[in-house]
Amino acid sequence: MKILVIGSGAREHAIVNALLRDEASHEIVVAPGNAGIAHVVETVSLNTTDGPLIAEYAAEQGVDLVIIGPEAPLVAGVANALRAVGIPVFGPDKAAAQIEGSKEFAKEIMNAARVPTGRSMSAATMAEVETALDEFGPPYVVKADGLAAGKGVIVTSDRTAARDHAEFFIHQGLVLIEEFLDGQEVSLFVLSDGDAVIALSPAQDYKRAFDNDEGPNTGGMGAYSPLPWLPEGFVDEIVETVAQPTIREMSRRGTPFVGLLYCGLIVTPKGVRVIEFNARLGDPETQVVLELLESSLADLLLATATGRLASVPEPVFANDVAVTVVLASEGYPESPHTGKPILGLADALEVPGVSIAHAATARDGDDFVSTGGRVLSVIARGADFTDARRRVYMALDRITLDGSHFRTDIAERVAE
Repeated sequence: MKILVIGSGAREHAIVNALLRDEASHEIVVAPGNAGIAHVVETVSLNTTDGPLIAEYAAEQGVDLVIIGPEAPLVAGVANALRAVGIPVFGPDKAAAQIEGSKEFAKEIMNAARVPTGRSMSAATMAEVETALDEFGPPYVVKADGLAAGKGVIVTSDRTAARDHAEFFIHQGLVLIEEFLDGQEVSLFVLSDGDAVIALSPAQDYKRAFDNDEGPNTGGMGAYSPLPWLPEGFVDEIVETVAQPTIREMSRRGTPFVGLLYCGLIVTPKGVRVIEFNARLGDPETQVVLELLESSLADLLLATATGRLASVPEPVFANDVAVTVVLASEGYPESPHTGKPILGLADALEVPGVSIAHAATARDGDDFVSTGGRVLSVIARGADFTDARRRVYMALDRITLDGSHFRTDIAERVAE
């Protein structure tokens, strides 16, 4: 197949690497990609939120499948433009993508589908924010309603910080104040062709910037998969009580969801609750989930895009485990320093079982330099989590990026 991947981060690099592992040979183009992606496949510069432009390019190039990685093109309606010209696309249309584009809409869907979730209150004014903060009390959970590049959520016991966060985002639209839910978080990716659903391997990511879940929230500092502490039948239960009711409700509303429903879950003493839905693969969880996927990713995504998901076998995952750790720039997430050289990548890749997904890199002559906050995802596969952790941190120790930082406790709790 000729496949166009939309996006520029480590998630898209991981998608490309999984496609390249297919037994079938694919011609892959990524728009816009990054320096690491350009090292393995062709990249092209396109405005990723310009649906007509992308549809025109895909039609001219004879693209068989478009895979949309980030949320912004989905919310902008890029999938609509592609479907309008008959090109299969993995990703929901604009209306269905509102399940991520608007947290208020997502809560409405959850309530209508009777999906278990925490209580929440929407606020359009600071007076309403104060009322909601009073209602729920600390710890306070405040979320921007719309897209915020992973920076729209704060969880804090500091009322002033919660209020300031709400005040910053309320000028852009609604904010949600939610009930604080305590427990272990789970990320579960569910493929949907608008009717049938198939779950992938569950993962857990780490949002806080520093060890022991300290520091500000980030786009994600690491992840691991599978989750050995989940009870037997957990995934089937989530498919039955969360994914299928949500997909049915979306279809009932005339906005069928075709793509990947990201179920952000928390296991509380009172049962599993949905924290959030996203409309695409999560980053950095994608890096570990796809590392373990042995089935053809291209076949799965094409079947999803063309309404044939019920006809494909359940995906097969390796018996190994995978851990990824994000190498972040100095100052991330508040004010990342960029333009610094990244050294030691070849040495890191000599560690058995290690691969690297570039997130924010560019070329400076023969060298790679950083261009953003989350620079690399270093991924290690191992027989167990002790093995995988040893490999991933051995590789990280061989990489030099001045002032950079990474968490040292990813998957520590599940290591033997």
